[in-house]
Formats: sequence, structure tokens, C-alpha cells
Amino acid sequence: MKILYTRVSTAEQNAERQIQNTESFDYVFIDKCSGIIPLWERPKGRELKKLIDNGTLKHLTIHSIDRLGRTTLSVLQVWKELTEMAIVIECRNPNLRNLDDNGKPDMFSELMISILSTMASFEKKMIKERQMEGVRIAKAKGVYVGRAVNTKESSEKFLLKSKNKKIAEYLSAGYPMAEIVKILKCSFSTVNKVNKYRYGNDSTEIVS
Repeated sequence: MKILYTRVSTAEQNAERQIQNTESFDYVFIDKCSGIIPLWERPKGRELKKLIDNGTLKHLTIHSIDRLGRTTLSVLQVWKELTEMAIVIECRNPNLRNLDDNGKPDMFSELMISILSTMASFEKKMIKERQMEGVRIAKAKGVYVGRAVNTKESSEKFLLKSKNKKIAEYLSAGYPMAEIVKILKCSFSTVNKVNKYRYGNDSTEIVS
């Protein structure tokens, strides 16, 4: 079985540019969720895993390498896992393939996949380090302070917090609250709050 897999971050995004020339595929899978969610935990990713486990999937095509994961480790792990199972992975942008026509690992593609994934991961770390440096400078100047106890914050600010954004992404992807609690190691009350406030079902202010 030959499958084209792609992902867009939100339900509003159009995946059309990623699913051109689909005539040769048995199925086209499109996940609409954040890339921070591991491949096998995404709705369509779980379907892919079932096809892999029962030996049905033989060829997986992706639009770009970051469809497999956000970090170097996650991308390389999926790449290695499928290669060891002799499942062909074909990337369209850039043009990479894990196995050649004889079923042997393509050394150039392995080198490129490692370099590209490392660069993406490095860029993300640099952005985070610059943000933290900005916070340290602000603290040194006495400009940056944390929110005082019993003060209020808007629901919008609450939803913009890193962990809460991840919770919202999992909720949008259709994950049950109990499962999100286990995956993100957070409290059920926090997940429930995010679910409530993301639809505007609040009084616009949250007291901590």
C-alpha cells in the first residue's frame, strides 16, 4: 500500500499545496494538528501505525521532512524505524528517499535528513535562548516581574501560555481530556479550563 501523508497546524489551513499529484496513491492522509504532537499520536498518524503494524504499508510519501516531527530526535527515530522495516519513505521537498530501488539505505538521503533536522532543531533552540536572554536582561533592569498572587489575567493571556497552547492543540485534534492529562502531565482542572475558555465560555478573567 502506498500512502501520501501530510499535516497542517489548524483546521482552517489548506493542505492543497501539499497534496499535488496523488493519482498513484492508495490513500491520502491529512492531519490537522500541531507538529508538537508525536506522529503516532496524531489521528491519522495512529491509522498509519496500524497499517505499519499489520504489514500493509509499503511506501510512505511526505511533502516535507518536518511532517514526521518537530525535533531532530523524533524525525530520525521515525526515519530509522521505517527504514529497518523496509518501508520506503519518500520526501518531496527536498527530494529525499530512505531506500534505493534495490532496497538498500540511501546514504546521501540519510546525511541530508540528519543535517536538515539538526538545523531546524538548532534554530528553535536559538529562538528560545534569545527569548530567555531578553527575560534575564529585563529582570536585571527591574522591568520584568511575575504576576502577583491573587491578581487577575485575561482568558486570552491564560490560553497563550505554552502548556495551555499545547493542551488546546490536543483538544482540537480530538484527544480525550484524560489522555491529554497523561501525555502532558498536567492536572485535569487545567485541561478543563483550557477547554472552557478557548470557546469563550468564561467571564473573561481568571483568578490564580
